[in-house]
Amino acid sequence: MEIAIAGAGIIGACTAWAAAKQGHNVTLFEQNTPMAHTSRSSSKLLHGGLRYLETGQFGLVKKALQARRFWLEQAPHLGQPLELLFPIYQGRGRPKWQIGIGTKLYDFLAGGSGFPRSRWLDRQTVLARNPALLSDGLVGAFSFYDAQMDDFALGQWVIEQSRQLGVEVRSHHKISTLDDLAGFDRIVNATGPWAMQLRLQQEGQPAYHLDWVRGSHIFIDRPLPQALMLPIPGEKRIFFVLPYQGKTLIGTTEVRQNTPEAEPPSPQEIDYLLAAYNAYHCDALGASDVSGMFSGVRPLLKSTANPSNATREWAFERIGKVLHIYGGKWTTAQIQGEAAVAELLK
Repeated sequence: MEIAIAGAGIIGACTAWAAAKQGHNVTLFEQNTPMAHTSRSSSKLLHGGLRYLETGQFGLVKKALQARRFWLEQAPHLGQPLELLFPIYQGRGRPKWQIGIGTKLYDFLAGGSGFPRSRWLDRQTVLARNPALLSDGLVGAFSFYDAQMDDFALGQWVIEQSRQLGVEVRSHHKISTLDDLAGFDRIVNATGPWAMQLRLQQEGQPAYHLDWVRGSHIFIDRPLPQALMLPIPGEKRIFFVLPYQGKTLIGTTEVRQNTPEAEPPSPQEIDYLLAAYNAYHCDALGASDVSGMFSGVRPLLKSTANPSNATREWAFERIGKVLHIYGGKWTTAQIQGEAAVAELLK
């Protein structure tokens, strides 16, 4: 079949890749350049989502934990396993037993993926790993594994795999109307945050709606000895402090927007991330320590009042020869792409 895909983020790229593997003629359209938006603005993690267990997203976490292995096997030069510590403080945040159960469940769902199992580290070991971590009230930490990637480079690698299978990639070619693609046998709307713009050109109420949620990150120009996952003080949200290409990466925020375009990180978001870091470290950071920043808009399925509890699952809506893709997660993009092609060709 002749298949047109609008949107060359990681979901559109993986859909094009999956369709080309089946021998279809695929044209991938992108309004800017591949991976120019949300797909290059992630936390740089291939992860199951330990915190998603709290909201009961067990199926998604299991898929994502298994999907990490696919990426590391296919492109080992662009990702590697990463050990993270979740420190436990006396009287602060979630109790030790709760995180212990969570990491054991994470191990169970990751069964067969080849990643090391979680374990408990005592206070002395944790401070030796990360001397800047606040020692007052520190009990110890749970060690668990996910993986880290270069999201932009890995996305470009998927684009190259697709090109080698004959996919034509047309950059700087925005699809403003579905009529632009009338000559194709099948059409995929994989435009991420912009998906509703094409969906609303068809009749009927959309089966799903999107939440535009901005996630911002900051860079500190110093190396970091140990990756950390920490709860935001006074909230249920968590944030990451990660080593990345010789720097420290801190993120993320969750701020609702009224538009699909990513706005720059606000001063309030930067202060929020710095305050969260400073709550757990002796080497307090200020705005002058921030050497870089970025933000991306997550197109989440609108499912809850609080975006922190929103599902990271995806959904499809098929109308005639058009398949609309809503939501998704970087780690499971290859699985989502395969599922999208199966739905498209029914």
